[in-house]
Amino acid sequence: MNILRMTGPQHAQLQAHLFPGDGDEAVAMAICGRAHALDRDVWMVHEIIEIPHTACLRGPEFVTWPTSAVKARLASVAGAGMAFMKIHSHPTGYRGFSERDDRSDAELFDAIGRQTPGRHVSAVMLPDGEIFARVLQGADVVACIDRVAVVGDDLVFHDRDGGTDVRDFDLRHRQAFGDKTTDLLSGLTVGIGGASGTGSPAIEMFARLGVARLVVFEPDVVEVKNLNRIYGATREDAEAERNKALTLKAHVERMGLGTEVIACAGRVDEPEAIQLMSVCDVIIGCMDSVEGRDTMNRACAFYTLPYLDIGVRLDADGEGGVSSVSAGVHFLRPGGSSLKSRGVYDDNELYAEYLKRTDPAFYDDQLKRGYIRGVRVDRPAVISINTAAAACAVNELLARLHPYRTAPNGEFAIHKLLFSHGRTANRPDGQPDGELAAWVGRGDCRPLLMCGRLDALA
Repeated sequence: MNILRMTGPQHAQLQAHLFPGDGDEAVAMAICGRAHALDRDVWMVHEIIEIPHTACLRGPEFVTWPTSAVKARLASVAGAGMAFMKIHSHPTGYRGFSERDDRSDAELFDAIGRQTPGRHVSAVMLPDGEIFARVLQGADVVACIDRVAVVGDDLVFHDRDGGTDVRDFDLRHRQAFGDKTTDLLSGLTVGIGGASGTGSPAIEMFARLGVARLVVFEPDVVEVKNLNRIYGATREDAEAERNKALTLKAHVERMGLGTEVIACAGRVDEPEAIQLMSVCDVIIGCMDSVEGRDTMNRACAFYTLPYLDIGVRLDADGEGGVSSVSAGVHFLRPGGSSLKSRGVYDDNELYAEYLKRTDPAFYDDQLKRGYIRGVRVDRPAVISINTAAAACAVNELLARLHPYRTAPNGEFAIHKLLFSHGRTANRPDGQPDGELAAWVGRGDCRPLLMCGRLDALA
C-alpha cells in the first residue's frame, strides 16, 4: 500500500495556493519524508515550496512553470534521503492525469531521479480539496497512491479503492456510521503502545470495530496481579509468563473477526517498533512510561500521525481510602502542542526514567542526593476505570473519523474524566511545541527521531 500524508494546515496552504480563485491551474512542490515497513510505503509532506503564480504560464487546463526551485534543492534532498512531490490543481474537476500531465511528469521526474534516487510523488488536488496521486521512479509511473491522509482536528482519508463487502458482524456499525466510515475502519492499521490496563480494552474495542490490523507494542509478561484488568488473559497465561502482546494476539484471533495482530514484544522506543509505528494510520498510547509517551509523541510529528494518549490516575492509601480518580485522553496532531508542552511530564521526569533504566546505581545516587524525583511504580488499577478511559479514546478517534459532535473537534484536544468529581471537562489545543513542529513530516532519519536517547538503541 502506498500512502501520502500531510497535516491539516499543510493541506489548507496547498489548497489556498492551488486555487487562488481565477480558475487557472497552479503548481507547488513539496519535500517529503519517507517510511517503509510491512506492506506499506509512506511519504509525509515536510516542506512546501509554492511556485509563484506570476512565474507560471497558466490556464484552466495547463500550467507551465520554472523548475529552478527544485534544482536548488536536489542535493540537499538526496543527502537527507527524502523525496519530492509535485502537486498541481485541476480547476475543472477532471479526476485523472492528462496526457499533458504524463509528459510533464516524465520530464520532471527523469531529471530529479538522476540526482535524487528513489521514488517520488505526483499529485493532483481537486476544487473540493480531494487529492489523488501516483508514484514515479525516474520517468516511469510505478504505482498509484492508495491513500491520502490529512491529519488535523478531523482525520480525512482519500482512498483510491471503493468500499469492502459487508461483513456478517458489522451491520450495526454501518447503521451508526454508514458504509464510508465502516469501510475506512476495515482498512485501518492502528498501533497501540501497551497491552495492559488501558491497552487491552482498547484492543478489544478496535477488534470488535473491525479494524484491519493492530500493531501491539508490549515488552512485559502477564503476571497474576495483571489478571484484574487484561481482557482475554488467564491464570494459565500468568503461570506461563506469556508476553502480554502475544496473549492479546491470541485473544483477538479467537474472536474470528478478521483483525490481524502484529505483536511486537519489545519496548516502543526500539528501532523496530518505531519503524512499525511509522506506517500505522493512527497510534494509541496506553502506557505510564514517560519515555514511551515521549517516543510516541515524537513519532506523531516525524511521521505525520494522529496520536491518542490515555492516562489514568487513581490516588489511594492502599487500605481502601480513595482520594482521587481521574483519567485523561489527549489527542495530539503533528505540528500542534505535545504532552510535554501540555505539562503531562517534564524533562526531569524523562531523564529520571531514562537513568533508572540505563544506570540504576547512578539513578539511586542521584535520588538520594535529591537531584531527581523518583519514578512511580506499581500504581493502583481498576478494570472499570481503565475501560472507561480506553472507551473515551476510541470514541475520540471515531468522532474525528466521522465528525458527529455538536461542537468542533478542535475543542476536544484534551478530554478529562473526573470520576471522583462526577463530571467531564474538555479543552482545545495549546501553543505548538516549537521543537517538534520543525520536524513534522521528516520521516526516517538519523539520529532516530533526531533523539540521541533513541539512537543509542539502534
